[in-house]
Amino acid sequence: MLSRGVVKSALAAAVLASGALVAVAGTADAATAPVRRPAVVARFDLAGGQMPENVVADRSGSVDVTFAGARQVARIGPDGSTRVLATLPAPADPAAVTPLLGFPLTTGLVREGNTFYVLYATGSTETGVWTFTEGRRPYKIADLPADGLPNGMARDAATGTLYVTDSAKGVVYAVNRKGRVTIFSDGPELTSTGFFGVNGARIRDGRLYVSNLDRGTILRTPLTGRRAGEFTTIATGLTGIDDFDFTGRGEQILAGLVTENRVVLTGEGEGAPAKTVLTEADGLSNPTSVLVSGGNVYVTSAAYVTQKNPNLLVARLDRH
Repeated sequence: MLSRGVVKSALAAAVLASGALVAVAGTADAATAPVRRPAVVARFDLAGGQMPENVVADRSGSVDVTFAGARQVARIGPDGSTRVLATLPAPADPAAVTPLLGFPLTTGLVREGNTFYVLYATGSTETGVWTFTEGRRPYKIADLPADGLPNGMARDAATGTLYVTDSAKGVVYAVNRKGRVTIFSDGPELTSTGFFGVNGARIRDGRLYVSNLDRGTILRTPLTGRRAGEFTTIATGLTGIDDFDFTGRGEQILAGLVTENRVVLTGEGEGAPAKTVLTEADGLSNPTSVLVSGGNVYVTSAAYVTQKNPNLLVARLDRH
């Protein structure tokens, strides 16, 4: 497992060196409509590497998360209980260094029934897309560049293709059912300006949506061919955006700003600024991922830089 010192020095040094803003909200207001009644339902072990990086819906009010530093996928129950579903193997090369962060970590997560797909970055041969069926050991199905940082992942239900963002290389890969990897897009809008480039990924209505942390943007492109067409920018000014999800009202989006300890609402109208709906006052501690499911909003906080209170927050979402 990772010590607090290793995690803090690796991530904080990279963030500060890049010039990215690392802000802690002080006396901000609590939750703002359409989000209400936020509560931290589970707290995790930072020293044990339990930094929740990505979250997907499960059954009966449970969700599944990746624990970045523990190399694990775990199920979090409505009562806050935690059960580890799988642990990825430690890197065979202990001297390998993961780009940007410096430690091996699990990131993106997709769930299809009892089958899971998870991204693993080690700086070595383990880097790629892994899969497992609940109750069985994980195995790798696709190699990705060892000098990259696979981060976000979304699955096209129509084709089974996985779309994977690489925050170090600034590209999006397409991984088919057989594990064949191709570059879907390597456009300049996906690149970083010094730290993290393209990050989160979602698919909706035949379009791929991605975020870019350094550029503070959300972009979309249609899934109509083997290569991406032109990306359209649908939101800007989102400093430190990590992952995001749709509220169910058009292109209205809830996004986690990992370096600002905020969740914001975008898509309120052309030219409308993003609206802060959750802050550190509600329990956020470097929010990494947002999931909207069953009328709830789930937000994971990894505490990468704050070094306190990694957790899962749940709130209600008003749809009116």
